Amino acid sequence: MHMYMSHQSILITLVIGIIAGWLASKVVHGSGSGLIGDLVIGILGAFIGGWLLPKLGIFLGFGFIPAVINATIGAVILLIIIRLVRGNDGSARGR
Repeated sequence: MHMYMSHQSILITLVIGIIAGWLASKVVHGSGSGLIGDLVIGILGAFIGGWLLPKLGIFLGFGFIPAVINATIGAVILLIIIRLVRGNDGSARGR
């Protein structure tokens, strides 16, 4: 079985990942994680949100905005888990 993504689909996925990762970084850390960091966090967040939200009975709909919201929720969860594992509360940041 071969899976094919058009160039447009790849570009939309990257844009959603960057936006969601940046938003999640703002919520959890207060600043972005850089372009690549935001992209990775956002794309992983999309997988987490896409798996978790339906399990909780939450359906946000179809389209660009619901996809960004879904990915952002997953990315926030991912960043919280990373923070808990690292034991970093971020209180010393910027002081």
